[in-house]
Amino acid sequence: QVRLVESGGGLVQAGGSLRLSCVVSANNWMINTMAWHRQAPGKQRELVATITGGGTTVYADSVKGRFTISRDNAKSSVFLQMNSLKPEDTAVYYCRLIGARDYWGQGTQVTVSS
Repeated sequence: QVRLVESGGGLVQAGGSLRLSCVVSANNWMINTMAWHRQAPGKQRELVATITGGGTTVYADSVKGRFTISRDNAKSSVFLQMNSLKPEDTAVYYCRLIGARDYWGQGTQVTVSS
């Protein structure tokens, strides 16, 4: 059974940093592309960043240069380092495993105050 559990969200002032973690319980997940998405109130869920099994990363334009996605296969984890946070980064952040079927975590709230 596949399970994704996010943590690391919280309240931070603009300009601050947070590091989100996603612990992955799935067979052979290391070959899968993993992603972080976010959903702000009243808005559609949007893609933030992806990382392939080989470590290739892609970022949304809105977070380029501020966020870094990484993975540690030995720790069965995917991370999202978020620096220079802005109020518009406020959202629930979700971890996603991309495969023949997609799996999602339950989300972790990030709130950035101005």
